[in-house]
Amino acid sequence: MENIRILFTGVGRRVELLRAFRQAALYENVDLKIYGADMAGTAPALCYCDYMRKVCGMKEPGYIDELLKICKEDGIDLVIPTIDTDLLVLSENREKFEKCGTRVLISAPEMIRICRDKNNTSQFFADCGLAAPMPVNDYKKYVSGFPAFIKPKDGSSSINAYKVEDEEELEMYAGMVEDYIVQPFVEGREYTIDIFCDFEGRPLSIVPRERMQVRAGEVLKTQIFMDEVMIAEARAICEKFRPCGPITVQLIRDKNSGRNYYIEINPRYGGGAPLSMKAGARSAVMLMGLLLGKDVPYCDTIADGAIYSRFDDSVCIREGKAPIKGVIFDLDDTLYPEKEYVRSGYRKIADALGRPECEDILWGYFLQKKSAIDELAANYDISFSKEELLEIYRQQNPDIHLYEGAKELIEGLKRKGIKVGIITDGRVTGQSRKIEALGLDKIIDDIIITDFLGGVQFRKPCDIAFRIMQNRWRLPFESICYVGDNLSKDFNGPRQLGMKSIYIRNTDGLYYREEDMVPESVSEIDRLTDLEDIL
Repeated sequence: MENIRILFTGVGRRVELLRAFRQAALYENVDLKIYGADMAGTAPALCYCDYMRKVCGMKEPGYIDELLKICKEDGIDLVIPTIDTDLLVLSENREKFEKCGTRVLISAPEMIRICRDKNNTSQFFADCGLAAPMPVNDYKKYVSGFPAFIKPKDGSSSINAYKVEDEEELEMYAGMVEDYIVQPFVEGREYTIDIFCDFEGRPLSIVPRERMQVRAGEVLKTQIFMDEVMIAEARAICEKFRPCGPITVQLIRDKNSGRNYYIEINPRYGGGAPLSMKAGARSAVMLMGLLLGKDVPYCDTIADGAIYSRFDDSVCIREGKAPIKGVIFDLDDTLYPEKEYVRSGYRKIADALGRPECEDILWGYFLQKKSAIDELAANYDISFSKEELLEIYRQQNPDIHLYEGAKELIEGLKRKGIKVGIITDGRVTGQSRKIEALGLDKIIDDIIITDFLGGVQFRKPCDIAFRIMQNRWRLPFESICYVGDNLSKDFNGPRQLGMKSIYIRNTDGLYYREEDMVPESVSEIDRLTDLEDIL
């Protein structure tokens, strides 16, 4: 399975977009790790990231250096910006990221500058042979009639954008909006064209859609409208712009002439881009294919006429106090030390080989962070194949022990009437034998091994196992607590569902990383027995 690591900057509320990338990873059979960069650490979409990284403000001098450090240390394959604020600075520093092996999904700086200044944007459309309401920068020089439209020349999200009915209103708004442009108001239906191109600017999907309902500049309801004229005009834009990845283009079809007037380009994923993905333009899948070196064809199987409506959802950023009626534990490195299991497996291999020294040899490779069984098979004359050694390791009846106080903690919770469960990832046989060896099958109320649900796609951070457990217990999510040790996957599902989460800072665990940030909504303890103090 291929590994891909993507860093989203300004991740904000882009939950739909992150979900689309999760689905794309399943489709392409990719082990995707999503990193979210945020200044405050409270953005709701961070709950859908595997890792969160705190950064300074996008306009601060150290911003690019902080991103570069993240890319180097975490081995980021691709940076995807999601808001206008950092587009230009990322574009201007794209070569720095490429030197450390990271692509940035961003167009050329000269193209970003065109988009950031509405004067340049209108002229660009004209250069493409398209109609655009031409702006002026001084309201006193505006002579194109009313109604008119005034807005910031580098604005976004319809902030400080106003329809103007007469000269008196124009003068008033000109005093309110800094660094504005004034242009003729075009009345008609508004459309967005979601475009996705490969890294060289070749269009892979073009999807026009009507903006049926909008709030604060972002679409709430849209209808796919595969108009041949708009698609042809979008191709003309791509030919001149040569986008890298996604751009969204906005236009108005004049209600009287039927002519398309182009008003804006956003050289990034627009807020409504996931709606085009739902209609068939699966740009996240296309992007995965490009990163994997595949030849990605143009997508023309779009659900023309489909209507999509969006809604708000919520996630918990900081937990309040609620009585806990159920506790779900992770297994490995939460209830017992996983290194014991590893060592036990090496001992079983050494016993099968009749060569006791192989246990220490394997353990030595493990401490060097090498693939121990591969190294043993490659470097030593042994009578078993690598596949046979792996099978011995996986089928072992392990010699492992619960952490001190774990059994007493579980029994104490049950005496208080608190439900106790386990949700663990891994092969069913191996995890079942661990549970039996630890005696947990005799004291735990409910156990879910996620692979038993149908395969690796149900492993954490997938939330299906947590939903099943909640349904079995018939308890509200906010009355259930999840305890785990792996910040990269353990807590995404519980946080999205509104459960309480407790992170065990297991410094001897296999997946402990000192640099990982603990989200605000996740409590933290140093050892398992500290759990009682929190509950």
